[in-house]
Amino acid sequence: MTRLKETYLNEIVDGMTKKFGYKNVMQVPKLEKIVINMGVGEAKDNAKVLESAVKDLETISGQKAVLTRAKKSVANFKIREGMAIGCKVTLRGEKMYEFADRLINLSLPRVRDFRGVNPNAFDGRGNYALGIKEQLIFPEIEYDKIDKVRGMDIIFVTTAETDEEARELLTQFGMPFQK
Repeated sequence: MTRLKETYLNEIVDGMTKKFGYKNVMQVPKLEKIVINMGVGEAKDNAKVLESAVKDLETISGQKAVLTRAKKSVANFKIREGMAIGCKVTLRGEKMYEFADRLINLSLPRVRDFRGVNPNAFDGRGNYALGIKEQLIFPEIEYDKIDKVRGMDIIFVTTAETDEEARELLTQFGMPFQK
């Protein structure tokens, strides 16, 4: 069991129960899954770009990536329905906690001019979205082996009912929100 999950089971449950006055341990919000999404717009012209993005995403997450395809044809973007235009990974369980631990403690501090993550990126239902501009912040990615700097979206899906509960949960995990 990862250190983050042990911390969750003990300290976070106690702290959140006291703060929000939950009557039952099962009411305490949990991290359900983490979805990492990488949109690769250049993939319509060059299939190799998508392959390297998939490889980077698999290296970062430690899990096989799934291609995402266009739902509609858009003439202005020169995209037809069914074209592969990105990739994503959904992490659950042990890998999810391990990734969250690495992201919070190793990767985010490596971001240039880092002052914390945006505290307003909650969706109103207890989920948090985080945008990253370059994949180089992850220690698994070797600087020499990347062809292009790509960004990604990381979405933390929780069982929290409100944004306040989700913010408290992520703060307890150690997410460095801006003051």
